[in-house]
Parts: sequence; structure tokens; C-alpha cells
Amino acid sequence: MRIERELMRGAGPVAVLKLLESGPKYGYELVTSLAEQGEGILDMGQSTLYPMLYNLEAQGFIKASWEEGETGRQRKYYSLTPNGKKRLSNSVEQWRALAKAFSGLGILEEGTKKRPALGGASS
Repeated sequence: MRIERELMRGAGPVAVLKLLESGPKYGYELVTSLAEQGEGILDMGQSTLYPMLYNLEAQGFIKASWEEGETGRQRKYYSLTPNGKKRLSNSVEQWRALAKAFSGLGILEEGTKKRPALGGASS
């Protein structure tokens, strides 16, 4: 399933910040982690990821540094800043509130078990 651009625009940065919470990563590592851990739903190419990284860096949520990778080659690693940790925490709260609201509407699986469908009067 391919996620619409507008949804990905909101979900992508949160996913990147979450991945960086565990430690610094370079671009390609983020691309593969998003694809694998996001079950293919958050799969994005480098042409989508790098502008997102530059934007997050410009906002002060991540910082970049050049370091030697496992192969001895210089790689640009991205890491979470203290402001990025705050942003991640705030974003997670917002996504949880949204998921709860969607559950209440019966959009998510949990919600369909708890409430009847909208507008559905029982007969």
C-alpha cells in the first residue's frame, strides 16, 4: 500500500526522529530502516529522505556530522538534538491522540470492537 503524500509529509519526520532516538544513523541506513521497520508503508527513496533531513536540521531537531563508517569511508551521520527529543515526544502524543480519535470513530480495528458504527442505530 502506498501512503498519500500529505499523510507521509506528517508521518515521515516523526518516523525519522523515532529511528534517530536509538542513536546516530546515516541516510541510507535510515532509508532501509524505514522500509523494514515500517513494514514497507514508510518506504521512501533518498530523494524524499534527504530534503526531509535538511528540513529537520534547519529546524534544529537533528544535527549532522561527518564520521568514518565501518568501511573507512566518510559518511554523514544524523543524530537527535535535545529539541528533536522534545519534538518527538510532542509528535508521539499527537499521533496517539489521533489514533485514539480514529479508534473512537471505528476507523482503527480497536475502535470497531468498542463502539457501533457511526450513525448505526441498533434494530
